[in-house]
Amino acid sequence: MTDLLHETPGNPVPANAVAGFFQTRDGKRIRYARFDPATRPGKGTVVVLPGRNECIEKYFETIRDLQARGFGAACLDWRGHGRSDRLIRDPQRGYVKSFGQYVDDLDHLFREVVLPDCRGPYYVLAHSAGALVALLAQPVLINRVRRMVLLAPFLALPGQPVSMTAVRRVSGLMCLIGLGRLYASGGSRPTQTAPFDVNKLTSDSVRYARNVAIYETFPEMAQGGPTVRWLHAAAVAVATVTSPEFMAANRLPTLIVAAGADEVVSTRAVEWYARHLRLGSLVTIDGARHELLQEADLYREQCLAAFDAFVPGSGGDFQ
Repeated sequence: MTDLLHETPGNPVPANAVAGFFQTRDGKRIRYARFDPATRPGKGTVVVLPGRNECIEKYFETIRDLQARGFGAACLDWRGHGRSDRLIRDPQRGYVKSFGQYVDDLDHLFREVVLPDCRGPYYVLAHSAGALVALLAQPVLINRVRRMVLLAPFLALPGQPVSMTAVRRVSGLMCLIGLGRLYASGGSRPTQTAPFDVNKLTSDSVRYARNVAIYETFPEMAQGGPTVRWLHAAAVAVATVTSPEFMAANRLPTLIVAAGADEVVSTRAVEWYARHLRLGSLVTIDGARHELLQEADLYREQCLAAFDAFVPGSGGDFQ
């Protein structure tokens, strides 16, 4: 069923791909893909968790890198993203009631795809909002996953005069009075793609153009900005994972990689969290922008080297 995955110039579907849909308890269809390793015997499977407004196709290059290291991979489109079911009438609006719904999507991915069809041991490689979901899901991952590598997790907004606590309270009030489906920032996906020179995501023009081409070719897979409800759900999730009780209960070895020049999430908040997380480790890549796996080779290779050093069998010496 590789026809469920979409090639664009410079972004071919990785080898050994199987794609499909599974259905969640609340009836949502979630697109997934799994990829066997390029070599035998395999070293395990890396579950790749995209960020907000991302899709499986954006991680084809990273999946090929994992396959070359001897790992299989599994990935999904979160509900409301990519080819998975949208949640409200306007498919452009980034919406979710609770990040717990994303945790349920991840739980279904493991139960219906990863555990029955992918070789263990299992690891998580997650980006931004996907990394926040991974942290929130730690209680259900602890007996399934050996280690997690979290890239620029969304824990706070950079350079904002208000805290995430204030964001949670204000957005919660707006949801109570029926404004949850309004855009919190941005709006509908623009008809003209932002030029590379003004983007905050990557310093690599080739990878930026490649990723833009995915959504220009398949615009139905893209989103506009997040809604008030999505922002509130994210702020509630941040409050949960940053609570002292939650952090003290974490028993899953976790490497957090911060982007030194991040303008999307707060690097300071990411670094603070990693330093205070039980079994947490921190690497900060100076000069890198938010999308570490879409960055220029100078930064991306540092990110992959950190993964290699932390994940047993990946080529590093971390034990």
